[in-house]
Amino acid sequence: MIVASKAVEKRQQAAPAKVDPRDEPSAEWGWHGGFPKGARIAGWVTVVALLAMIYNNHENNTENVWLIAIAAGIVIGLLVDIKKKRTAWRR
Repeated sequence: MIVASKAVEKRQQAAPAKVDPRDEPSAEWGWHGGFPKGARIAGWVTVVALLAMIYNNHENNTENVWLIAIAAGIVIGLLVDIKKKRTAWRR
């Protein structure tokens, strides 16, 4: 009980860090972040576009191997991101 109250007291005493507008100009007008949802959507659109490129006039299948490998790499990254997003609250 005492340990928990000390942690709460420390958290209340700590002031939020100020961002210097010279280092990060976007802090002046209030926005300071990223577009995680937009990045995920762009990733899935990229995967679809890469897989759509398979249906083209290729001489051999070397291009198809590269397209599938890159699309698979992006899909793995997106799935890892989904997993991290689901378990982020546990930390």
